[in-house]
Amino acid sequence: MSIQTIAELRQLYAAPQGRAVQKEIQHLDVHCRNFIALSPFLILATTDDPCQLDASPRGGEPGFAKAIDAQTLLIPDAPGNNRLDSLENIIHTGKVGILFLIPGFDETLRINGSASLSQAPADIARCSTEKRAPKLVIRVSVQAAYLHCAKALMRSKLWDPAALVDRAKLPTIGQMIADQTGLQIAPETQAEMAKRYAPDL
Repeated sequence: MSIQTIAELRQLYAAPQGRAVQKEIQHLDVHCRNFIALSPFLILATTDDPCQLDASPRGGEPGFAKAIDAQTLLIPDAPGNNRLDSLENIIHTGKVGILFLIPGFDETLRINGSASLSQAPADIARCSTEKRAPKLVIRVSVQAAYLHCAKALMRSKLWDPAALVDRAKLPTIGQMIADQTGLQIAPETQAEMAKRYAPDL
């Protein structure tokens, strides 16, 4: 038996109250901007026209994403696997959802908005580092922003050192992909993978 309507769904839950509803704002205030400045990691959610969804991790030094004003966020594109799922989706629909995390913080910051792919010299310059200038920048026009409560990360114990999982519990990513696809991939240790990735970090 599955839930088919919003009415059926809402019968299972109490109506949201108080700050759960009121906390959403339509701009980046000082607290959002400070959160973004401390964050080294975000998850970027996008969709294409047929509503095929994608969620992609993005990382860098704290503050690699730039809140340049109350309505605008810049996310530099870093070297990756060149699938370009997120970037192609942005071309299709121009919509993004973003979840910012800060190590050690159980609260997260959620941002929704419209997005475009910018090669404007000013945007590239703002997102350039000593190591590289991005090929392009995801320019987000903020439509909604709100701080998300700590419950999910508290339940997961994500930042608890005692909850860390030994990497040896799973094979290397190369071995897992080989098993999943049948591709012949040369064996590679975690240390060898880290060395291979180093130029793109």
